[in-house]
Amino acid sequence: MRVHLGSDHAGLELKDHLTTWLLDHDYEVVDHGPFVYDALDDYPVFCLRAGEGVAADRAEGRMSLGVVIGGSGNGEQIAANKVTGVRCALVWSEETAVLAREHNDANVVSVGGRMHSLEDMTRFVEVFLATPFPGDERHARRIGQLSVYDETRELPPLPESALRGPGGTDAPSETADA
Repeated sequence: MRVHLGSDHAGLELKDHLTTWLLDHDYEVVDHGPFVYDALDDYPVFCLRAGEGVAADRAEGRMSLGVVIGGSGNGEQIAANKVTGVRCALVWSEETAVLAREHNDANVVSVGGRMHSLEDMTRFVEVFLATPFPGDERHARRIGQLSVYDETRELPPLPESALRGPGGTDAPSETADA
């Protein structure tokens, strides 16, 4: 499997460590940078490229996943999620790494290089990469709604339960006087 990596200066040490770890575990690594420490670098430069790499591979039918890394992982997740076709999840435990794949079919994972030990973050990435998406109907349906929105910008219809007001009564009409 191909794994695309991107980070900023705060994630550089983990990215470099992961590159070696991934190669040692027979993954194909595409490193989108950075390649040197620069305290003023901008995470979107590298994380958008990692997301684009995953999206392009998947569009070609190639199985790939991505890892983006920063100080907290928040900005990196936001950047990766700007790429159409990317579902990036911020993980902070083995459980969230599993759920990102099993419930959300996340294809990119974001981790905070300043939030956990190198060993813990490596384990989160390992679990993420090893966990398949089982394709349960409810999760596939939800992911489908996100994909349709990504393509059309049309909101999914509200369920009938959301059309009732508090206590299960009919909601007031939008034309009612206030």
